Amino acid sequence: MSGVPRAFGVRVLEGIGEIRPGDDLVDVIATAARGSLAEGDILVVTSKVVSKAEGRIVHASDRERAITEETVRVVATRSHPDGVTRIVENRLGMVAAAAGVDASNTDEGTVLLLPVDPDASARALAAGLRARTGRALGVIISDTLGRPWREGQTDVAIGAAGVHVFDDLRGTVDAAGKPLAVTMPCLADELAAAGDLVKGKATGCPVAVVSGLPHLVGGLDLPGARSIVRPRDRDLFRMGTDEAIALGTAAGRSAGYSAGRAAGFTEGFTAGIGAAEHERVRS
Repeated sequence: MSGVPRAFGVRVLEGIGEIRPGDDLVDVIATAARGSLAEGDILVVTSKVVSKAEGRIVHASDRERAITEETVRVVATRSHPDGVTRIVENRLGMVAAAAGVDASNTDEGTVLLLPVDPDASARALAAGLRARTGRALGVIISDTLGRPWREGQTDVAIGAAGVHVFDDLRGTVDAAGKPLAVTMPCLADELAAAGDLVKGKATGCPVAVVSGLPHLVGGLDLPGARSIVRPRDRDLFRMGTDEAIALGTAAGRSAGYSAGRAAGFTEGFTAGIGAAEHERVRS
């Protein structure tokens, strides 16, 4: 990739109705586009419509069981007056509340699971739309996530096809001639967030079209969104603070430390969590 665009456009794709299990999303999107898709356009598709088309719907009474079944690792749990919030790593490698199981924008009494393989879903959409339109198109499947240490949520890419998900600038230099060692913008997440600016959360418009960035579109063999998930050996924050403290205390006691010495062991285990957290450990 080369060059930085001075402008691009994002628009919502009107005319997409309620999606039901078994619906052909390629046909639904192509029909709604009415021939308006151009070479190099990128479609940002809300994961909920993909989940609905794939029949990833369960009864609301099975929500907690569904969360458990979608979970591969618990990161943190917190009790509150309305129940328990579970932050977990799901089978897609994403760290999210409730494993991505969601009750919004679905029929009363039901909840949605994330697509089984969002990258495969994106490839199928991209291949179908390319065949239907005769144009090179990219597809991003987006979902809404929170971020550590920041309030609010944003849309990110959980599936991608025909799109460069990163702009790897490592080994190049900045405008001042200084080498860039770690700079690697996540283009897929930026596209997902841009799409959400026009899709919204309650408008019934689940697909956005990003135009003017054809240099980001490539072959269907490009890495998908799964490549965005940080490898375990590079994850410095594998669990919540309370869970880390509990693990450190348990490790200290199993090593034969007294309760007092175990607390000291925990301080070492949690070094780096900040002075305020250390004070809470001592108390």
